[in-house]
Amino acid sequence: MTVFSITRHPGALDWLNRHEIAIDITLSHLDLAVIKPGDVVIGLLPVHLAAAVCAAGAEYWHLSMELPYEARGTELTAEEMETYGARLEQFMVMPKRI
Repeated sequence: MTVFSITRHPGALDWLNRHEIAIDITLSHLDLAVIKPGDVVIGLLPVHLAAAVCAAGAEYWHLSMELPYEARGTELTAEEMETYGARLEQFMVMPKRI
C-alpha cells in the first residue's frame, strides 16, 4: 500500500504534516497509472478523478473544508485551513452514466 498526497498547495502539505498523516508520495497532478488496489489517495480531486481512484481499487480521502466565498481561489496556510474546519473524509465514488 502506498499513500499518495495529490496537491500543489504548500498549506495542505503543512496541514497533513502537522496532523502526522504519513505520506509516501506527493504529486502535484494525479497519474492514475501509478494507483494500485489498496493504495490511499488524499487530495481535493474533482469527482470524476475520485471515481477513477475508487475504480482502481484505492481509497479516496478528501481534504474537506468549509470555505467562505472570499477564501476560494486563494493559497491557504495550515492555520487558515484549521479555521475553516479542515478534515479528511473518505469517499467512495461510483459513476452512473445516463
